[in-house]
Amino acid sequence: MGAARTVREIALAFQAAQARRARLTASEVQRLWAELDRRDLSGSWAASVGPRVVRAITVGQLSTASAADGYVDEVVDAEDGDPTRAGRVRPEAFAGAAADGRSLDSLMLLSIITSKQGMAGGLSEGDAMMRGLNQALRLSSSEVAQAGRSAVGSSMAGKRTIQGYVRVVQPPACSRCIILAGKEYGWNRGFQRHPKCDCVHLPTTLIARNQHRGSLPSDSYSPTTRPGLGGRGFLDPQAYFNGLSRAEQDRVFTAAGARAIREGADLGQVVNARRGMYTTTAYGRTLRATREGTTTRGFFYRQERARDIARGRVPADIGRQYRLMSPRLLPEQIFELAGSRDEAIAMLRRFGYLS
Repeated sequence: MGAARTVREIALAFQAAQARRARLTASEVQRLWAELDRRDLSGSWAASVGPRVVRAITVGQLSTASAADGYVDEVVDAEDGDPTRAGRVRPEAFAGAAADGRSLDSLMLLSIITSKQGMAGGLSEGDAMMRGLNQALRLSSSEVAQAGRSAVGSSMAGKRTIQGYVRVVQPPACSRCIILAGKEYGWNRGFQRHPKCDCVHLPTTLIARNQHRGSLPSDSYSPTTRPGLGGRGFLDPQAYFNGLSRAEQDRVFTAAGARAIREGADLGQVVNARRGMYTTTAYGRTLRATREGTTTRGFFYRQERARDIARGRVPADIGRQYRLMSPRLLPEQIFELAGSRDEAIAMLRRFGYLS
């Protein structure tokens, strides 16, 4: 018998295996998509292709969900945790439906609608079919991956020694995943995910959380030659960003976002700002702003309140009665408005992107 695997090896092997299962499902969906009758998309989908696509995704969901207990048990064993279980995962409970509760058939039918809309909108038949296929591949792989994550979450709940989990992110990854690498959550905290996300949980035992035994060094990963040491997520967000070429930084984080980060802006603030993006009229012009960080618990809200209190604009005891006087501008809007680098840096700091 070979030597027992480390927690790192267990987590990365599990992530690779789950990603492989999702890819296999997507490959089968792509094969089935080629059987559609372009002269009768809805009819051929309903009669033959659709049911087989649903079966393929269901099989993929069963596969990823079935791996959950073994993964969690192996992590606990590697941490010398209590092996006792309060319950085991029922893989079939995570298969046959979409993560949002709708039927898989209803979800996957969206790809047919997308292709038909493309054709009606003037796309060539080939381009319209490719657009629908891309959506079908994205949806199918995401549903298979999410079934596995949901099963792992349930498996952790059934293992009382598990007190939380760390988000494991491995490159290549999108900006939304990168900023969450290594973040630790309670065992009952839902896993934030999005289409094409292949991040996984790293369950943490009571011992690991309280004594930090789980604080493992990351791989010395970098897409160039610079090291990227991180914590339990195996990837350090800032080191990963620094290791990307300028073109890749712009692609993953947007040109304006990457520029702000290179100027010293906080990675998380830049990425999260784009989630609540909207346009507003202020300072006599239409500006791009974000609602991220503007709630009463948000960083920008608290910073602005402290700023206005310090300047005597509002009473010191205003608390949550305080109302923001200014929208929170996005980094790209700041760069358009700033007349110099010094002004850009000052504005990035003013709107909460620089400390």
